[in-house]
Amino acid sequence: MGIRLKVKNAEMGKELTLELSPDETIEDVINSAAEYWNKDSGAYIIRRGKQILKGGMKISELGILNDDVVELIPDPEGG
Repeated sequence: MGIRLKVKNAEMGKELTLELSPDETIEDVINSAAEYWNKDSGAYIIRRGKQILKGGMKISELGILNDDVVELIPDPEGG
């Protein structure tokens, strides 16, 4: 069963909904969102509230529920 995750583009204020499997990673989310918005995936990170999510973390490890929202933001350390 897939998990719907909403990814908000902090720069553009737009939102994308992804259907993910539990073993997909945050890096997969970044790559999908970056491709959708024609961005360089290496220059972005995912934030959930005040927490930066590590690229290798699996969706199943994060306790993400359907329709949770994360933000795609420029990497403050540069990418």
